[in-house]
Amino acid sequence: MENPFVLLETNLGDLLIELFPDKAPQTVANFLRYVDQGHYDGTIFHRVVRGFVIQGGGYDRSLNKKPTHPPIPNEARNGLTNHKDSVAMARGPEKDSATDEFFINAADNGADLDHQDDSDEGFGYAVFGQVVEGSEVVKKINWKVVKATDEFPELPKDEVYIISAKRFE
Repeated sequence: MENPFVLLETNLGDLLIELFPDKAPQTVANFLRYVDQGHYDGTIFHRVVRGFVIQGGGYDRSLNKKPTHPPIPNEARNGLTNHKDSVAMARGPEKDSATDEFFINAADNGADLDHQDDSDEGFGYAVFGQVVEGSEVVKKINWKVVKATDEFPELPKDEVYIISAKRFE
């Protein structure tokens, strides 16, 4: 079976992401459900940390949180690592709290973000995909100047958003 691909069309260029359902089946199914429902269309990259990550998928262009499905189990023990251009699920303090937000690693972050132990803090972040085309777009987004607001300490000063997210055949 071939791995599915998702095309993220952003206002700064396109990202083609290969997904790994054999390593992260629940995470990939969750991500594709949001893609198929058009959830990511018009969402922003609300967290940009230079040399670390770009994160998005959860807020619309007016900075309103989008409704989500229930959280999914964390598949961070799948053997995939948070290396440059890998795609992983964002989560809260609890290990099984990921819903719609995802991030793309702008550097090799495995030492900090990969599974260490089964505690909430050490469980890590589940990698489920890889940017296979568009790494220059990841870099462009990652180098955006950010402004701190009360709710968004690393919000790009110039809006960066997903125009559309769709399966790529």
